Amino acid sequence: MHALIDFFSTDYGLMSAIVIAITLGMGAFFTHFFLSHMRADEAAAKAAAAKSGQA
Repeated sequence: MHALIDFFSTDYGLMSAIVIAITLGMGAFFTHFFLSHMRADEAAAKAAAAKSGQA
């Protein structure tokens, strides 16, 4: 319990909490970013394949 109190009440504990929150936020952002671009590239590749197949 004392460690938890130190974590949220000291300057180094709060800085650690901020870094952890930023790291988790970056992980969520990059996961979403990469997956959305992978889906867009897949759709573009399928469209290009369909277009070349129709020609």
